[in-house]
Amino acid sequence: MSTSTCYHCGDACKEDSIQYDDKSFCCNGCKTVYEIFSENDLSCYYDMQQAPGATPQDIEGKFDFLAQDNILNKLLEFRDETLEIATLYIPHIHCSACIWVLENLNKLQPGITESQVNFNKKTVRVSYNPQATNLKQVVILLSNIGYEPYISLDDFGKSAQQVNRSLIYKLGVAGFAFGNVMFLSFPEYFEVDEYWLDQYKHLFRWLMFAYSVPVLLYAAQDYFISAYKGLRAKILNIDVPIALGAFVLFFRSTIEIAFDLGSGFFDSFTGLIFFLLLGKFFQQKTYSFLSFERNYKSYFPIAVTKISKDRTEIPIQVYDIKEGDRLLIRNQELIPVDGILISGKAHLDYSFVTGESRVVRKQSGDKLFAGGKQTQGSIEMEALKAVEQSYLTQLWSNDVFAKNKESGFTTLTNSISKQFTIYVLSIAVIATTYWLFADPGKAMNVFTAVLIIACPCAIALAAPFTLGNVLRIFGKDKFYLKNASVIERMAKIDSIIFDKTGTITSNASAEATYEGMPLNEDESNLLRSSLRNSNHPLSRSLYNLLQSENIITLDDYREDIGKGISAKHANNEIKIGSASYVGSEDTSVLNTTVHVSSNNAYKGKFTFYNQYRKGLSKLFNQLKSKFDLTILSGDNEGEIENLQKLLPPKTKLLFNQKPDDKLQYIAYHQSEGQTIAMIGDGLNDAGALAQSDVGIAISENVNVFSPACDAILDASKFNQLHGYFNMSQQAIKIIKWAFVLSFMYNAVGLYFAVTGQLSPVIAAILMPLSSITIVAFTTVCTNIVGKKLKTDAIKTI
Repeated sequence: MSTSTCYHCGDACKEDSIQYDDKSFCCNGCKTVYEIFSENDLSCYYDMQQAPGATPQDIEGKFDFLAQDNILNKLLEFRDETLEIATLYIPHIHCSACIWVLENLNKLQPGITESQVNFNKKTVRVSYNPQATNLKQVVILLSNIGYEPYISLDDFGKSAQQVNRSLIYKLGVAGFAFGNVMFLSFPEYFEVDEYWLDQYKHLFRWLMFAYSVPVLLYAAQDYFISAYKGLRAKILNIDVPIALGAFVLFFRSTIEIAFDLGSGFFDSFTGLIFFLLLGKFFQQKTYSFLSFERNYKSYFPIAVTKISKDRTEIPIQVYDIKEGDRLLIRNQELIPVDGILISGKAHLDYSFVTGESRVVRKQSGDKLFAGGKQTQGSIEMEALKAVEQSYLTQLWSNDVFAKNKESGFTTLTNSISKQFTIYVLSIAVIATTYWLFADPGKAMNVFTAVLIIACPCAIALAAPFTLGNVLRIFGKDKFYLKNASVIERMAKIDSIIFDKTGTITSNASAEATYEGMPLNEDESNLLRSSLRNSNHPLSRSLYNLLQSENIITLDDYREDIGKGISAKHANNEIKIGSASYVGSEDTSVLNTTVHVSSNNAYKGKFTFYNQYRKGLSKLFNQLKSKFDLTILSGDNEGEIENLQKLLPPKTKLLFNQKPDDKLQYIAYHQSEGQTIAMIGDGLNDAGALAQSDVGIAISENVNVFSPACDAILDASKFNQLHGYFNMSQQAIKIIKWAFVLSFMYNAVGLYFAVTGQLSPVIAAILMPLSSITIVAFTTVCTNIVGKKLKTDAIKTI
């Protein structure tokens, strides 16, 4: 029987290979995987790539430790009666077929509800029902189909973060070879006519060939592999001309020295690969710096209430939470760390983690997982560990909450890159054909120089480096964006809608007076304890203004968004909110008011005197020239006269707007062609923030965290909104100028290459330099604009 390759993994089959379904398999393991895929209608796995699988290993007893509870607690991200979630590092993930089969695990094992692959980190996040399967069975399934996870209990999760040094090694090999080849080429460069050099020139040439082989087979392999995969998928990616040019240089040089036609171009070949890798290394280091700034220094301005030993409530930043801290989690607040429930009734919505809006009830002593949102009253918990900021980033960026807000420049960049390769190959063929007739000696130089000098790498780098640096600048200035595409959408905004309470007003400086029947001690305690549970801006303000030492545990608590709060303790019931909610006939609209009733008897109202944010009037006057401005408020019209004095004449003012009304207002104007940014408090405005093209939540020392928003703005930077929108527009201009510079570079480079005035080695130096130039240009320009942002901010103080 002739030797063949395994249909599943691609390894060579021995003479006694296993035949099944007219296909050859190297072992029973590969045959079993094929049978599993075929039985579950997943055989199209093999249509995506030839022999994409890995040979499954013998795993009997290997994962028995995954049945132990103490180990599962370390490995699982989330755990309850009906759902467990684990992220597993799988080194074998390498192609689109891997992604496809790993995201269809639910077809192989019914207990698995969902699986999501992160290709860059080589991880799969598996959600499964523990009543139908368990982590051990999931891992065994993955191992049986050739995707055995790497699990280390000592440093679980770190394996996926290991530094990949292959680029450094390849750069070292290419640099060593390039230096030596250049040294050996000097006699040929200067055409030195000397006896000993003439005697040993053939040895020098073959030494250059020997130095070039590792560069071809190792240092340049990524370009050849990428080009091969692209061509096999019928895609002309940007590595095709690079790989073709490098191969032609090496092949032609080998022919020249083999037939003693010349010294070849091994210097150009090794130089090309070295400078390409050098440019790639520079890009990687620069972009990883931007990513570092984004992921670990741009902390969300989210605070949580810490309860001290003397029961004092202290707001602290989430990343200051330590193990053992006692935390107060109010209604609609997010649990930032894993912990133990101490007191209160926990009704948790884990949809931020699971994507399913399902309330989970917990009792005192139960473990609470980070990412749950308390939905009924307040609870006290003890933190089991410090916060993981990257975990909050993961919650914020969860695909479950992502709207299809397309990144325009990503699409444009991809389109340019695809077309660019076709044009470059066409120009290279036409120019080479011309020189074959005009001057055959230059033809190969022209072909190689064209392929090398013209590269869309600089175009592809313009957007990510510009937007990445702007993300970093915004983050340092306490404006935190979900991702780079938010900047592009901000640049297109033509209408801005503001919420009133907690957005253009400051909760910290609010004042209130009480008018009505006096509240007795029990009613005062119940009132303040009820307000303690709420995260609404008015509730927080009133809670801070009232004096009552006795905080009581409520028997029942309910918050109707946009209406009010009802709570019970013993035989007493209290309602706090709008006049209609508490049963009052008060119809005054002079000021913002909060009404109170006790045991269905109306008691009185608190009248608030709004303190507007510093610089509000100046901000709106700056924005009015570029944007349509609207105030959508859930309050009454009591503040209309004050707002009309503060704001520009054409500002639209709409009051008594419920959360659904705000959402519908935005949706209607979007249908009319407007691109809208919504600025709200992140709680009552969650629907409007999600509906808008850009949703910005204002954070003022409260733990209001919503995946609905695209950005979080520290309240102290509210008066700089104009600068942020302006810088977003400037960033898009910088990207466009970078595109122009890249096209100009390619046009000039192609002219010299086509006319035969550019040698391959010079082209190899200039190509990565163009990428470095674009990166430097975008970085310098964004930093200049960023300094102007700071200067303007100082002027507004």
